[in-house]
Amino acid sequence: MEQAFDNDQALTRPSLYGTAAESTYGGITSFMRRRYSRDLTGVDLVVSGVPFDTATSNRPGARFGPRGIRNASVQSAWARHWPWQFDPFDHLAVIDYGDCSFDHGRPESVPASIQQHAEHILGAGCAMLTLGGDHFITYPLLAAHAKVHGPLSLVHFDAHSDTWPDEEGQRIDHGTMFYHAARHGLVDPGRSVQIGLRTTNDDTLGFQVLDARQVHRQGVDAIVAAIRERVGDHPVYLTFDIDCLDPAFAPGTGTPVCGGLSTVQALDILGGLRGINLVGMDLVEVAPAYDSAEITSLAGAALAMEMVCLYAARHCHLTTPP
Repeated sequence: MEQAFDNDQALTRPSLYGTAAESTYGGITSFMRRRYSRDLTGVDLVVSGVPFDTATSNRPGARFGPRGIRNASVQSAWARHWPWQFDPFDHLAVIDYGDCSFDHGRPESVPASIQQHAEHILGAGCAMLTLGGDHFITYPLLAAHAKVHGPLSLVHFDAHSDTWPDEEGQRIDHGTMFYHAARHGLVDPGRSVQIGLRTTNDDTLGFQVLDARQVHRQGVDAIVAAIRERVGDHPVYLTFDIDCLDPAFAPGTGTPVCGGLSTVQALDILGGLRGINLVGMDLVEVAPAYDSAEITSLAGAALAMEMVCLYAARHCHLTTPP
């Protein structure tokens, strides 16, 4: 662990590596106190936000998700992420890139803006952890990642399938992205899995569905085994809609659905996926205006850090068990 230094580590941090203590209640709130920077030189992992929520079908407000997750993350930025036995920031150079820029008055231009944002970062050889924003943002992110990695295995945590049909292909809608991703070859449904679903859509498009009842009845170990078998060593894009969690654990979201996962179930499933070939990831649909005591933002920050640890474990060849 680095020695403590001046506060506001988002600006004053001398190295892209390491973890150092700073008061949790003050200072500039980058994600986990990582340095704010647009310089991609030597960077392994870029955290950025996409504060877009006009594709939502119910309550808006996820545009404030990136800010809420960053604010919540600093509460645990003083030490190694528990229960992992390594600090990913000792092994990965991580920056907070800030937010994707787009013109909210020209919604038809937003998908291209998000895709260009991702292509710029991926083109520099960096991986991405993206904070949403509503779930539509995953579609242009997948398009950018598929250009680099080819058709992806999608590991999708959600209350909703987001595969409702859009035959005309014109909707900017957080319920149609994976319909288009499958049809356009961005993801391979035969190598993909959706976890926690609890809304009706009879056409799975070939995705494996491990619904919320299966998670509750079969337990974490069985779900982890099923995901691992499905994706193998194929490149994985992991997307986590916070409404996968039950509203008791994540009230701050636009389309809450009762009967979902607990925070500990979700964290344990993610932790069990150590070693999968993770190439991209996002955490979406946190809407702080509907939250209580920041519990949704806190869950989002913890889940995002679990993804960072998963990425480090695979790409830094870290073998110490969690």
